[in-house]
Amino acid sequence: MGRKGSPRSPQAEGGSRAASPPSPLWALPEELLLLICSYLDAQALGRLAQVCRRLRFLSSRDVLWKRIARGCLNSGFTQLGTDLAAGIPVKERVKISQNWRHGRCRRETVLKWKCNLMPWMELDGEYLYLSQAENIQAYQLCAEGTGLQRHPQAIFSGHQEDVCRFVLVNSHIVSGGGDGSIVLHKLHGSYSVKFSAHEQEVNCVDFQGGLIVSGSRDRTAKVWSLSAGRVGQCLHTVQTEDRVWSIAISPLLSGELLTCLGTDFHRGAGVLDVFYETPSLLLSCGYDTYIRYWDIRTSTRKCVQEWEEPHDSALYCIRSDKNHMIASGSSYYGVVRLWDKRQTRCLQSFHLSSPTSSPVYCLRFSTTHLYAALASALHVLDFTAL
Repeated sequence: MGRKGSPRSPQAEGGSRAASPPSPLWALPEELLLLICSYLDAQALGRLAQVCRRLRFLSSRDVLWKRIARGCLNSGFTQLGTDLAAGIPVKERVKISQNWRHGRCRRETVLKWKCNLMPWMELDGEYLYLSQAENIQAYQLCAEGTGLQRHPQAIFSGHQEDVCRFVLVNSHIVSGGGDGSIVLHKLHGSYSVKFSAHEQEVNCVDFQGGLIVSGSRDRTAKVWSLSAGRVGQCLHTVQTEDRVWSIAISPLLSGELLTCLGTDFHRGAGVLDVFYETPSLLLSCGYDTYIRYWDIRTSTRKCVQEWEEPHDSALYCIRSDKNHMIASGSSYYGVVRLWDKRQTRCLQSFHLSSPTSSPVYCLRFSTTHLYAALASALHVLDFTAL
């Protein structure tokens, strides 16, 4: 018997605890719930996920995180909203994006070679393609995201001297070499074509829509046909005042020279890499230590934005996520820098070459990893590790 005057428990009254009324929140249609949650930021969505299993599932939906992801660095969304990393939960990408912003990563040297080279590479799905001397080797990326397999799955050869640059387009590799030739390989098959292109080394190539463009030390840029019966035929030659270090075909593929960018370059301030984000927006970098952002719809004489390399180093390579982030590789001390276009200063720096100094000749990245090729090694930064 309980104390005199003490209230009786609900169990004593009815034998079991009375069920609480259902929350009116769950009476709302899912579309309305998602609309309400769409006003929350990342922190609020994270807290909401801790309430119950149902809200954890609801708050993890990609549709709620897309708006947040489009404002993050390297989350897989372009400026136009195109998703370049479909299949990876958007919430997870936003989380990894914070590691990119704050420079949190695990570094690893995954490949080394004995002699110094000037390697170039391309990243395509499950494979990384890397030039080493006169060959291009295909390495399979590990499924766990821990690097790549140490032995190549395929080797593409054909040059008599080192490969200078190559591109990977539509299951084809097009490369230019120090022997002045251009070689085309089909990734899945034995088909290959080789033709003499320039009197000196082919410093750069690009390939699109049945056309190859190439630039050389011989101070010319050339356009080549790959149509049936005209393979390797030179369609046009552009005479330049200096060696051509980088070249890119506009996504518009107009087939003609439209204009020249910039008027204030000093002699010798060569452009070493060019990257198109859209048909009208492109990035360039080079010897004068600047990253420049061009919008050919507004002006071809002056860039719309520029960033200066803080240690006065030439910039050998550049890539962007086609949204807010830029990654650049410098000529001194193996430095990779991350930039946020919305800021004027460098966001993060990674020093990869020690104790000897080596340029970063090429870099590529996915939403989770960054690959940097130096003179004697390939380095990987894993942003999922922390």
